[in-house]
Amino acid sequence: MFGLADCNNFYCSCERVFNPALRTSPVVVLSNNDGCVIARSNEAKAMGIAMGAPFYQVKPLLEANKVAVFSSNYALYGDMSRRVMMLLDDFTPELMQYSIDEAFISLDGFGIDSDLRNYGKTIVKTIMRGTGIPVTLGIAPTKTLAKVAAHYGKRHPGYGGVCLIDSEEKRTKALRSLPVADVWGIGRRHAAQLESRGVHTALDFSTLSEDWVRRLLTVTGVRTWRELRGESCIDISELPQKKSICTSRSFADGGLTQRWQVEEAVASFAAACSRKLREQRSCCAALTVFAYTSRFRTDRPPHCINRTAAFTVATADQQELVAAAVQALRAEWEGDGKHHYKKAGVIVWNTCHAAAVQADLFDPIDRGRQARLAAAIDAINSRNGRGTVRMAVQGTGRGWSMKREHASPNYTTDIGQIIKVRA
Repeated sequence: MFGLADCNNFYCSCERVFNPALRTSPVVVLSNNDGCVIARSNEAKAMGIAMGAPFYQVKPLLEANKVAVFSSNYALYGDMSRRVMMLLDDFTPELMQYSIDEAFISLDGFGIDSDLRNYGKTIVKTIMRGTGIPVTLGIAPTKTLAKVAAHYGKRHPGYGGVCLIDSEEKRTKALRSLPVADVWGIGRRHAAQLESRGVHTALDFSTLSEDWVRRLLTVTGVRTWRELRGESCIDISELPQKKSICTSRSFADGGLTQRWQVEEAVASFAAACSRKLREQRSCCAALTVFAYTSRFRTDRPPHCINRTAAFTVATADQQELVAAAVQALRAEWEGDGKHHYKKAGVIVWNTCHAAAVQADLFDPIDRGRQARLAAAIDAINSRNGRGTVRMAVQGTGRGWSMKREHASPNYTTDIGQIIKVRA
């Protein structure tokens, strides 16, 4: 049996932990630069606030209904996620974190029926008591069915935070009511294809023939099909790696006009791409830098920077990627103050597994030494916080920092912002 622990409205719940007065009030969290709504409490959802709604459009509604609004505080959310995962780890011999607010746990040997359900409720209560974050636990014989169980556990309070699919009757009942578009592993495009062929629910999908599924959805779809039928065959570590990684950001107000500002941003984006590549044990053979002005400004001509650099040997090294990104930007730069860039980013692509990199006989770089330096920097940053050691060209971020007018304090990661209690 597998469990999927899914934190409820995670970003909003993190904000509520340190402000108990908000536990029954509507709360929303905004994206970078306070652009769009990316998280909503149940109360905010009931008001009809849509996910991704531009903040300026819903601001009158939020103010009229006294909705608590917060800028994204990823330092807080990341630390609260770490605390949840540490507590979860005490209840299972195997924990597989899937995202910032989700993790699969192995529950083999922890009982059946009411014993397993009671154990699940102990997990949920322990996390709530230890962190203040409400969690729903879906339990089933496969990871995909555990996702289905968590789906229903969130929507029906009667489950008490734990939904268990442990029989054929429960499996059939759960799949009959679940739209095929909501099945983990079936994307929007495939869902549209299935619905056009009369497959509307997860149960419809599970009753198809394996050959039919393989022709339409390839081997990945077959795995999902088998999981819905009760056969465990998906390993999180075996999920496909990303073929490309993009790190980008929109800039506040009128945008950036100075090269040093855009340079700092691009260098930081390249460093983030390097970290993400190493996390999935990949290397890239090409990098693209882009920056463009706002398409809504009519007082200035539009302008776009887009330049690609290729690597003779695929790499994930931060120094190589940052240097290539900065050089690409400098090659396209037309002068300070000439353009107001509203967004910039870095894309690394043509990726391969780090163990499958084709070496070059005349490679001037000592790859072994480079890898040891990268490992040492990663270790320092892991202990002391991301960005403790960084390249000088990344700067401090002050010249292009995000707009965060509704930011909450970093209660758990900054001693200067620790919560104060008056007795």
